[in-house]
Amino acid sequence: QVQLVESGGGLVQAGGSLRLSCAASGRTFTSLTVGWFRQAPGKEREFVAAINWSGQIKTYTNSVKGRFTISRDNAKNTVYLQMNSLKPEDTAVYYCAASSYNAYIVQSSYHVWGQGTQVTVSP
Repeated sequence: QVQLVESGGGLVQAGGSLRLSCAASGRTFTSLTVGWFRQAPGKEREFVAAINWSGQIKTYTNSVKGRFTISRDNAKNTVYLQMNSLKPEDTAVYYCAASSYNAYIVQSSYHVWGQGTQVTVSP
């Protein structure tokens, strides 16, 4: 079974940048879609970005388009989320997840989840 571990979260001022990493292990990693989701206290978990197995297809929620970039390096078993021009409303716990399907934004299609990493953006 593939396992995912997020890292790279922290505290940053508005306008700053962070790069999140999702380290994966398992024989089938290269065939998996990987998505990033986030959840603020008292809020529902929401989709942020996803990337297909080859890295050729990427999708983002509207609120992060032009600011966040998802990428993957299958040789390193790692998916990244580069977050630029951060805003206070980006504050949340960020999770990565893996799916055997190409549904991308459909949370129920993701069968493996990481533990999450906290991102806090101060005004």
